[in-house]
Amino acid sequence: MHRHDLSFAHTGFCPKLILDYLNQKPSVRWLYDQFPNTKGFEQQMQVKQTSFPNASRSVLVKCLQRQYEGISMSNLTAHNLDALSRENVFTVTTGHQLNLFTGPVYFLYKIVSTINLAKALKAAFPAKDFVPVYWMASEDHDFEEINHFFFKNTKISWDIESGGAVGKLSTEGLEAVWERFAKILGDSFNVPDLKHLFYEAYLKHKTLAAATRCLVNALFGAYGLVIVDGDDSELKGVFSPYMERELTAKKTFDSLSKTNAVLKKEYPLQVNPREINLFYCSDHLRERIVCQGGQYHINNTDRSFTKAEILAELKAHPERFSPNVVMRSLYQEVVLPNLCFVGGASELSYWLQLKGCFDEESVPYPILVLRNSVLFISSKQKSKRERLGISVADLFLPQDALLRKKTRELSPLPLDFSKQKEELKSLFNSLKPLVQQTDASFKGALDAQEQKQLKGMKNLEKRLLKAEKKRLSDTLRRIQELQAALFPNEGLQERNINFSELYLTHGKDLIPFLMRTLDPLKPAFSVLEI
Repeated sequence: MHRHDLSFAHTGFCPKLILDYLNQKPSVRWLYDQFPNTKGFEQQMQVKQTSFPNASRSVLVKCLQRQYEGISMSNLTAHNLDALSRENVFTVTTGHQLNLFTGPVYFLYKIVSTINLAKALKAAFPAKDFVPVYWMASEDHDFEEINHFFFKNTKISWDIESGGAVGKLSTEGLEAVWERFAKILGDSFNVPDLKHLFYEAYLKHKTLAAATRCLVNALFGAYGLVIVDGDDSELKGVFSPYMERELTAKKTFDSLSKTNAVLKKEYPLQVNPREINLFYCSDHLRERIVCQGGQYHINNTDRSFTKAEILAELKAHPERFSPNVVMRSLYQEVVLPNLCFVGGASELSYWLQLKGCFDEESVPYPILVLRNSVLFISSKQKSKRERLGISVADLFLPQDALLRKKTRELSPLPLDFSKQKEELKSLFNSLKPLVQQTDASFKGALDAQEQKQLKGMKNLEKRLLKAEKKRLSDTLRRIQELQAALFPNEGLQERNINFSELYLTHGKDLIPFLMRTLDPLKPAFSVLEI
């Protein structure tokens, strides 16, 4: 294997806010408390240990034991689950939607980063224990985002009518999806394992949440991963005081609005608050709660509550209230003894907007760790890259820029007219003293002629480059094909392909290989040629 680590800045796929965070730029220091280094984690443990009640630990362990009923746990997961009752045990958490068959492959990278971070913390602080957690976003309701995955450019979809929280969706109908997937898998050595994973998860469990837990446990249970479903009445009971204040005080709206007013001057915003950042759930319903004229209305329904009624409903049925993306972050940190959240660049961008909300509620703000990112390059693609004379770093260039660069490298002609343009400017500069000796209109004519000549030079440069591109079209086409294969739809491989494509080649060694290879505390984009 050949490994190349690139800075996230070089890839062109990391937003400026996250680059500034990784570089600890002073202008973003107000958006977080601790940075992910030894000192930061040490201070975060002190804060979390003193602020997380033992009663909350007891509820968490009780809920997890119930959620894992009937699930075959590894000894390490069982140990980690029991360990959460102790004061010197902390969690390291990532979260993700319930994408069909994990969705894009970066789902694996998130969990590998989380598990490896827990291991690294144990090595640094041997007197403490650290439990890797996957928080299932089972309450999301955007089914169109999760009902498919891509396998070798083929979209595998689960097309049903849906409503409400996706975790409660019945898996009925997924047998047809499994049969379609099985047909296109082929008959290579690792195909039976992939079929078995899909079958055991989706055809032997009644809900999407249960199926996802089964699949993720099969992939990562051996590493002690603990899977949490936040759609839980008792966990929401712990969070209910915060939901009550959300219903009555608009603290989230006010805090986040203040942050956004400053942040948007330099960075695009990932999330915007609503006056109430909660949904109401019932049967197949998950709709926003809107307060108007002193009444709490359930959006798109005819149901409403008075203030007293909705608070009584919250007390009696906390499971019917669901945090949106803004409040879910707070929910996780209230019910988990968590030190750190591991996420992608977009996720961390919206977490960085939320520190004021945590401060308002006096909840410790977690350390943020950018997950590992990976580009796999096969041996055939590596050979092609080397024959074409493309560096790994060049692969991340926009296609037009890459083709221009390679054309200039391959052409025997001087395609850059910078020297000639500078000589032209120098010539016109030598004429400018004449302006002082003649009519003022001469300056306008001189400037116009300079711009005309420079524009003509630029056009000649473009035409020559175009002619050379045509002459080198066969080589440039192969460069385009290679880049397109590695960056589907001009996006990152990890956001397009499903893990099953990599599993066909690497089989059961895929996840152990990632465990050995990725280090979440060394932020870099890893290009792996194997």
